Amino acid sequence: MSVELDKPVSDFTATATGNTTVTLSELQGEQVVIYFYPKASTPGCTTEGGDFRDRKAAFDDANTVILGVSRDGLRAQENFKEKQDFNFALIADTEAALCEQFDVLKPKADGERPGLERSTFLIDAEGRLAREWRGVKVPGHVDEVLEAAQALNAKG
Repeated sequence: MSVELDKPVSDFTATATGNTTVTLSELQGEQVVIYFYPKASTPGCTTEGGDFRDRKAAFDDANTVILGVSRDGLRAQENFKEKQDFNFALIADTEAALCEQFDVLKPKADGERPGLERSTFLIDAEGRLAREWRGVKVPGHVDEVLEAAQALNAKG
C-alpha cells in the first residue's frame, strides 16, 4: 500500500515529539508536508530541517503543516528538535510503517538493511497526494516545496 499522486493518502497515526500523536485525518482542511530524512542530527538532515524551520511562517500562511519523519527513536527526535529549535513535529517511525506507506526505503549499496531515501510529499487539504519529491537534494528543496504549497493553497 503505497501513495499515488492525486489519490487519497491512507490515514495514519504516528508518535511524534512533544508527547503527541499525529493523525492524518485530523489535519483535514490543512495541507500537509511530510518530509522523510535519513537520520536525526546529521549534517544534511540538520540543514533540511533548518530550512523548513526558517520558512515555517510562510508554510503557515499557505495553510500547510510540516511534519518531519525518520526511523530514529523518540528520544533522538526530541533532542534533534530541541537542539535545532524546530517549530514543527518530528515523527519517530521506528517500525518503518510510514516509510513503507510512502515507499521511501531503498536498498543500500552495501546490502545492509534498506536506507531511507530523502523524500518529501505534499498532501492537499482533502487528503490527496498533490506532489512528491524523491531522492531529494537539500539545497533549494524547501523553497520548491513552499512554492508548490503556496500554488496549491491558492487553487484551493
